[in-house]
Amino acid sequence: MSTKLVIVESPTKAKTIGKFLDKNYRVESSFGHIRDLPKSKMGIDIPNNFEPQYIIPRSKQKQVTLLKKAASKAAEIILASDEDREGEAIAWHLTYALDLPKNKYQRIVFHEITKEAILNALKTPRAINQDLVDAQQARRVLDRLVGYELSPFLWKKVAKGLSAGRVQSVAVRLTVEREREIQNFKKEEYWSIAGEFATAKKEKITAALYRLAGKKIGKMDIGSETEATQIKKELEKGDYKIAEVIKKETKKSPLPPFTTSTLQQAANHRLGYSAKQTMMLAQQLYEGVELGSEGAIGLITYMRTDSVNLSEKFLKDSQDYIKNNLGAEYGRSKARFFKKQSKLAQEAHEAIRPTDVNRHPEAIKNFLDPRQYKLYKLIWQRALASQMAEAIIDNTIIDIVDSQKDIFRAKGSIIKFAGFLKIYPLQTEENVLPPIDTEEKVNLLKIIPAQHFTEPPARYSDATLVKTLEEYGIGRPSTYAPTISTIIDRGYVERDENRRLKPKDIAFLVIDLLIKHFSQIVDYKFTAKMEDELDAIANDKKEWQPMIKEFYGPFKENLDKKYEEVSKKEITEEPTDKVCAKCGSPMVIKTGRFGRFLACSNYPACKNTKNIGTDNKPEEEITDELCAKCGSPMVIKRGRFGKFLGCSKYPECKNIKSLAKETGVKCPECNEGDIVERKSKRGRLFYSCNRYPQCKFALWQKPTGEKCPECQHLLVYGAKKKIICSNKECHYSKEAA
Repeated sequence: MSTKLVIVESPTKAKTIGKFLDKNYRVESSFGHIRDLPKSKMGIDIPNNFEPQYIIPRSKQKQVTLLKKAASKAAEIILASDEDREGEAIAWHLTYALDLPKNKYQRIVFHEITKEAILNALKTPRAINQDLVDAQQARRVLDRLVGYELSPFLWKKVAKGLSAGRVQSVAVRLTVEREREIQNFKKEEYWSIAGEFATAKKEKITAALYRLAGKKIGKMDIGSETEATQIKKELEKGDYKIAEVIKKETKKSPLPPFTTSTLQQAANHRLGYSAKQTMMLAQQLYEGVELGSEGAIGLITYMRTDSVNLSEKFLKDSQDYIKNNLGAEYGRSKARFFKKQSKLAQEAHEAIRPTDVNRHPEAIKNFLDPRQYKLYKLIWQRALASQMAEAIIDNTIIDIVDSQKDIFRAKGSIIKFAGFLKIYPLQTEENVLPPIDTEEKVNLLKIIPAQHFTEPPARYSDATLVKTLEEYGIGRPSTYAPTISTIIDRGYVERDENRRLKPKDIAFLVIDLLIKHFSQIVDYKFTAKMEDELDAIANDKKEWQPMIKEFYGPFKENLDKKYEEVSKKEITEEPTDKVCAKCGSPMVIKTGRFGRFLACSNYPACKNTKNIGTDNKPEEEITDELCAKCGSPMVIKRGRFGKFLGCSKYPECKNIKSLAKETGVKCPECNEGDIVERKSKRGRLFYSCNRYPQCKFALWQKPTGEKCPECQHLLVYGAKKKIICSNKECHYSKEAA
């Protein structure tokens, strides 16, 4: 019989921790939160001081039974969920769900899943931190009140299925305001002028016009081709010499180790990962990855943090690694410390770093899938680089002048000593200028005018949206990725061709409505203030229920008033000069969840609708494929769910066909259809029969076309270059060719 039961929130984490402990310990998982608010109703007793009404969801009841049974046999229960607010709340909920007496359980926390960290945590148990639990409860209750009160208002006044949220609506507002900046942007023309010169030794120098007749040239000072041409003619008359050569050595310091937000930003910029994808991979690296004979090893420290601290052990180990593997000149005589980037950073926490600096990314590459490897390498490089010597850059400025005090300036730089750049390269381009002395004459080869136009601001990427939310003080490390996922899943935002965040029509309408009638909910400063108050609760400086009451009273009063004042027709309809083809009534532009469309104003008596722009439809793209029903050419059309093939004889022939990518594999279920690649509503690839809905066969992984030799189910491509059986009960696998 196990004498001690350790409960964590993840089965992977349980497996990793289990190998560090002896047979006196049993490690089980709660599979996340064991209690939650009900989905079918508000679940908050508002008159009774906003008391949450927690339930054990049906999906968790089997696990609760298992844990109760294990707890009844254990002499001691150790609650070992993550060390943030969510983790603290999970531990607290477990005490209620399992009916644990106070003298029978302990709480432990750790920042990394290593044997040393786990054994140290077991030596220093503590009580559950009720302040952290209350902060988590306050956030949950606050978000439930806003979501469950405001969403029905949007259903009634705009369209069914919409949602609003305290942080998600602010994120949508940011994307909407950026899109309006782009739409209202007026590009301006400007010109730059460069000169190409040759030294006496026939070496070339390209320099930008810096001063004209003694006056410094600004970016927008040359506004037309006529002006640029005139300046070119004047400059071509000059005799040029070197006016000044300035040489300066500068030092470049490394960036701090990663916090949650900077990891998401760097992974987005460097690897193209979304915030959600980054956190999923980081979670896997934290909880443990199988490293052959070593078993499951936690490769990085906890990935939800706003601290830039590093442990003393890591600081020492990193200096040893640098000196032994790179050379003493790349190390430092003392550790480098960074100032906290967030005023609310918890100094007891650590930055994200490898659990063992000696575990080089290349040494474990074969045990990681390609995405895990890239993210681990990025974290390893950044943490180690933060403790390396500065890079030394030799900078040179050469000013070339004529008699009219026209100055061309060339800038050059050479990396004299790579320092930390040897491990963590930055965008530092070298530009080598030829050696030359002051007063030396140079020959003008040509003047090069170049036309430019100002660019509109870019749409938000995951990285820039996370950075902006952090700058405003909105959200915390655990909320950035879920917020972005939510605004995409709820249909407010989509990804454009560059994977940037583009708001849909419905987002503009909803944000304008919220700004006009519920300005507090989407106000940047107010949302940041609420985050500050949640932090005050976590730090035992504020009670959570009075904070909720202070918010809810005015919010509810305003909401009740707006139900009476706001008209759906005023919000969702725009008049047009078009007339309904069926009943002759005026047509109006309406906005629904799937965008703008024309509808008859005589609804519901007349239900005629029409796509906007159908009078000037873009020319349809004709394909080589012929219609299976009438033999006419098939054309590419666009519908609510994207592009599809339709018969060019529509409406006489209404045959349509999916544009889904074919795999060349027959459907094993109906033996008629073919397996094609599709995308789910959340953008995830899956593979299903093209005869859907007649045949509902589907797989998450791409089929190879072969059948399993053991059970005859389809084989699919798995992780780590493996081919596996699609039947979960069959464990057949082989190496991919």
